[in-house]
Order: sequence, then structure tokens, then C-alpha cells
Amino acid sequence: MNFGLSEDQQAIRAAARQFAQAVLRPGYQQRERAGKLDRATVLRMGALGLIAPGLPEAMGGQDLDSVTLGLLHEELARGDFNLAYLPLLAALNGQILLRCAREEVARQYLPGLARGEVLSALALTEPHAGSDAAHIRLQARRDGARYLLNGEKASISLAMDADVAITFVRTGSEADGARGISALLVPLDAPGVRRVPSTDVGSLIVGRGALFFDEVSVPSRYLLGEEGRGFTQVMQGFDFSRALIGLQCLGAAAASLEETWAYASQRSAFGRPVVQFEGVSFPLAEAETLLEAARLLCLKTLWLKDQGAPHTAEAAMCKWWAPQVAFDVIHRCLLLHGHAGYGQDLPHQQRLRDVLGLQIGDGTAEIMKLIIARERAGRAAVPY
Repeated sequence: MNFGLSEDQQAIRAAARQFAQAVLRPGYQQRERAGKLDRATVLRMGALGLIAPGLPEAMGGQDLDSVTLGLLHEELARGDFNLAYLPLLAALNGQILLRCAREEVARQYLPGLARGEVLSALALTEPHAGSDAAHIRLQARRDGARYLLNGEKASISLAMDADVAITFVRTGSEADGARGISALLVPLDAPGVRRVPSTDVGSLIVGRGALFFDEVSVPSRYLLGEEGRGFTQVMQGFDFSRALIGLQCLGAAAASLEETWAYASQRSAFGRPVVQFEGVSFPLAEAETLLEAARLLCLKTLWLKDQGAPHTAEAAMCKWWAPQVAFDVIHRCLLLHGHAGYGQDLPHQQRLRDVLGLQIGDGTAEIMKLIIARERAGRAAVPY
């Protein structure tokens, strides 16, 4: 196995790092204080091809492979964990639209998605159905050439800012479980859509919230995949996004670790730099090891995807372990900064709060471990 990067991959990663360090990182904390998404920065990212570079060139992307997307994603998260969430959603939703949408619908939205002009959310979770996603209740009633939606989605990232949402709806009876779920691309400016913001601990600019649908009319041509098979067809893209989530969290942790090495080299105590004390340098060395191991797992998962090989178990490993490693590393970096690390002037506390959200969202650690067990032992490992 070749662990080297091609010249193109090195150039793309270097360009992403330069933008992230020069543009994103200096405003990371300021954007949280503003409490809203900076659409001008989003458009700038889009103009540079940083939102959806995995899309085909005909749809506004660069047709990048999954490993290169992962390298780029980690660099963006080093600069701003929350703005890196936009390429994550664009990668996931872009692949879903490419695979499942009618061509005219894909062409209507994907170029704008790549330019940062269209923001897309993924609406799956409901108040009673988080991990138990196969039992959603949002109803979509067929009425001629349209569907009428009634119900609620909860804890949706970008709910307050997204222009469209890939929305999982129930077109069959609740007794059908996953077999009665379909997916629709829903324009969020449609009459009858109401948005209510969440009060979160972190990732404030991601604009998580609830979406309420009251007789919302969606053209039937916006159906993604086949009716009644949305859960099985559309959910296939989640293995991809789980590896990217792992790298997003690791990017934030790498930024804190880099800052802590510099601080420990400059900070003196008892007449010498604190980095000379093993109580400081050893935890940082352990953090470097853990980040590298988790990074390799995520990149291997993306490599498997590029090879067309199964990677569901590996993706689940990325999703539960990398966010936990990242949280623990950032926590250690905060503590090593002493009382200054506990203050809001330094970014460690914000990264800690931001990464914490992805230990919950997009699949909890418990669900990921269940997926791994199922992949290794089959149905025998699934509880009834």
C-alpha cells in the first residue's frame, strides 16, 4: 500500500491549508460571537472550489477522489471546524443528488451548491426518532403530481440557513418501518415551512434547528430514488460522510495540538520551558500518536471507497472513535494552557464544544459500534 501523496494531492492540500490558515482560522471565534453564518465567506469558498470539489466538472466540481476530499476537508477544519461542515454536507448531499435525483433536478441545484450559492441540509431526525431513524413520522401524502408534507424534523444542521433539504418522509404506513420511507428534495422557501432555532452548546453558526411542515407542497419530480426505498437507497452515502466527519474532528484537534506545542515551547516555569517536563511533553506525544492513528483509519476508509470495496465497518469506526480522540486531545490541550485555556480568549474551549456535537450528531458511538458488530457477526449481533 502506497502512503505517499501525488503531486496533485499535495498541491490541493497546500492550497486548502493556506486558505484555512490565512482566511478561516483568524475569524473562527469571531464568527461564533456573531452567531450566524457568514455567507460572504461561503461564497468565497465556493469560488475557490472548496465547497463541493468531489462533484463532476459538469456540475461545478473538480471530480476529486474521496481520499483527496478527505485531505482537503481536514485542512479546512483546522481553520474553522464549523465552516468545514458545509463541504461535508455538500459532499454527502451532492452524492445523493447525483445518484438518486432526476437529471434535471440535479442540474438545477448542484452547480449552485458547488459555488456556495445553494446551501443544503439533510433532514432525517425527529423528536422521537434519532437513532431509531427507521420509524420517522413526517407524512408525505401523494396528491397528483405533488406530495403534501405534514410533520416535524428536529436537530437539523443548517436548518436556519439552508435553501433546500434532502428530507426523509413516510409515504407508507408506520408499520412498514424503513420500507415505507422515501426521500424528497424540499425547497425550504416553500409555503408552510417554519424554522425554529436550537439553543446549542457549540457550532452556533451551523444553525441547527427544527423544521415544521404544514401542507408543504413538493413536486413529485423531486423524489430521490424510488418511493418507499429512500431509507435504503439514500442512506448508502453515510459511510462516506462518516469518514469525513472523523477528519473534520481531527483537523480541529490538530489545530489545538499545534498551538499547544508552540505554547509549551515558549512558556517557562521553574527556569525552563515547560515542554522539557515530561508531564507536558508526554501527553502531547500521546496526542500526536492518537491523531495519526485515527487519521490513517479515516484515509483508509476513503481509499476503500475509491476502490469500490466495502467500508461500512471502517466508516463506523471513524465516526465513533475519531470524534472521541479529538475531544480528548483538545481537552488535554486546554488543560495544558492552565487558567488561560479555561478562558474564552483562546479557541480550545470552542473547539471542545464544537467537536462534542459530532459525538452525537450523524450517529452516536453506540449505534456505530452496533454497525461494526453487525458487519462482523451478521444479524446475530443485532438486538431485537
